[in-house]
Amino acid sequence: MQTPAGSADPIRILVADDHPILREGVAAIIALQKDMDLAGEAATGVQAVELYETLRPEVVLMDLRMPEMTGVEAIEKIRAMHPEARIIVLTTYSGDAKALEAMRAGAAGFLLKSSLRRELLDAIRAVHRGQRHLHPDVAQDIALHAIEESLTTREIEVLQMIAGGHSNKQVAWKLGVAEETIKSNIKSIFAKLRVNDRTHAVTTAAKRGLIEL
Repeated sequence: MQTPAGSADPIRILVADDHPILREGVAAIIALQKDMDLAGEAATGVQAVELYETLRPEVVLMDLRMPEMTGVEAIEKIRAMHPEARIIVLTTYSGDAKALEAMRAGAAGFLLKSSLRRELLDAIRAVHRGQRHLHPDVAQDIALHAIEESLTTREIEVLQMIAGGHSNKQVAWKLGVAEETIKSNIKSIFAKLRVNDRTHAVTTAAKRGLIEL
């Protein structure tokens, strides 16, 4: 939609998501706004990086899970070349770990796809003004876990294998360590996640975005 004469230029937006229906839905919402224009659409992380370079939009809406390159990787590449880039993550995952990973990569906002109708426009305008926008549930999760001890890279690797149905012995063999070492890793995981069994550890970690199921 074109901006009326005499008013400020519209916020040009690039939407990067591998689901056409999601892109169409976002485009329909943007089309109704006088202060916004859809600059382009990308179906992969690689396309998102290429289109940013070509179109130089004011705001990017970036899915985390895309073919060829993840959303976080795309954010890192765009921000490495253009530190001023303003990017909002769109995701179905509300976990604090995913949000922190995206923010550390350079995202200025984090939105759940389930809340797009309520929050999308406010988030775009806020990020365009140089502010940050976090979905309230995600912000709360980050605050709740901020002072907790984080899982190590090895502990996440072990937990991901457990989620895949591997036994302690199988995990130990794959990682080339003693089974007792894996048992020690699991004990540490339980303590950090405040759980008492493997199933609860997996579901808790998945909910927080630490592992993928």
